[in-house]
Amino acid sequence: MTSDSAQTTAIIDGLHVQVLPGETVLDAARRFGIDIPTLCNDPRVGSSGACRLCMVKLEGRRQPVPACSQPLEAGMAITTHDPDLEDWRKTILKLALSENPADECPRCQQIGPCELHAMADAYGVTQSAYHGATSGQLAVDDNPFILRDYSQCIYCYRCVSVCNDFEQAHAIMPVGRGFMTEIAAAGSDGLLSSPCTFCGQCVQACPTGALMDRKRMGKAKAEEVERVRTTCPYCGTGCGIELNVAHGEVVGVTPDWGAPANEGALCVKGQFGMDFIHSSDRLTTPLIRRNGTFEEASWDEALNLVAEKFNQIKAESGPDAFTLWSSSRSTNEANYMVQKLARAVIGTNNVDNCART
Repeated sequence: MTSDSAQTTAIIDGLHVQVLPGETVLDAARRFGIDIPTLCNDPRVGSSGACRLCMVKLEGRRQPVPACSQPLEAGMAITTHDPDLEDWRKTILKLALSENPADECPRCQQIGPCELHAMADAYGVTQSAYHGATSGQLAVDDNPFILRDYSQCIYCYRCVSVCNDFEQAHAIMPVGRGFMTEIAAAGSDGLLSSPCTFCGQCVQACPTGALMDRKRMGKAKAEEVERVRTTCPYCGTGCGIELNVAHGEVVGVTPDWGAPANEGALCVKGQFGMDFIHSSDRLTTPLIRRNGTFEEASWDEALNLVAEKFNQIKAESGPDAFTLWSSSRSTNEANYMVQKLARAVIGTNNVDNCART
C-alpha cells in the first residue's frame, strides 16, 4: 500500500477499503459485503453499542472495539473474524439465550426465526450455559395492538432508538439500572396513555419475541404463513406491505422494506388495521332498496339501476345536478376515471377530490 493510499484507505480482513466521512467500521464492512454480526444495530438510527456482538480487532489496540461505533479511519487494519472473536460472540449469544430460550420464543413459532435465534443457530449455539433469574417480565398493558413480554427482552434498545430517534414518538424508554433495567412506557401506565402512535416500528425492530403483534398471536404457525407483497389500501400514499396469509385468511401485516413510498414505515392502520378484510359487516353483494328494505341483487341489476337513475336525473335537471367526489384512497387511475365519467359521460365539471380539503 502506497503512502497516498494509506491516507485514504483502511484494511478490513485484508481488503483495502476506501474511508468515507462519518462511516463506522460496521458501515464500511457491510458496504463491501463483510458480515459482522449485531443485534442492536438498526440502519435507520445506528447502534446503541449494547449487544457487543460486533466486536472486532483493531491493530495496535489491546482490546477489541465495537464495529458499530468505531469510526473508520485511514490506516486502520481490522480483523472481523478469528477464533477469539468467534468464542466471544458465542459467549454473548449464550448470555442472550439465558433471557430468551429458543423453545420459548413466540416470534420463532408464529412469525419465523427471530434474529437472536437465527444468529444462535448460525453460530451453533443451541442453549445457554447460564441459568438463573431473568430480568424482565410480561408488561401489564391493555392496548389492543402490541404485546410487551420483556421476559424475552435482551436489552438491545433498538425499540427505544426507533421510537425516540426515528419516529420521534418518545413513547418508551429504559428505566432502572443494571439487572433491574426494564423498558417502560412513558408515564408508566401503558402505551395507551403514552405518546405511542402504534406505528408498530418497535415490533419490527425487536430482534426477539419481546414485542409482538398482539392481533397476530395464535392465528398461525410460522410454516403456515405465506407473505404476499401488496400496497396498503387505507390512503393514497402507496405504502408497501406484506400480507401474512394463512388458511386462506390475512392474519397479519409486515412492512415491505423495499417499498419506495415508506421504506418499511407504517401507520397504525397499515400495521394493525387489516382485520377489516374478514369483517362480517362488509358488503359482499350489491343491495337494492325495494319496498323500503334492502334486498340482494346482481351486479348487472345494481349497475343498470344506477345508470337508469343517472339518465333520469340528467334529463330532468341537467348534468350540473351532479357532483362527483373521488377519493385519495383510490389509485390515480380510478380517480382519472371518475373525472372522465363526470366530464365525458355526464357532462359536468362538478368533480372534486377529498384530498383538497
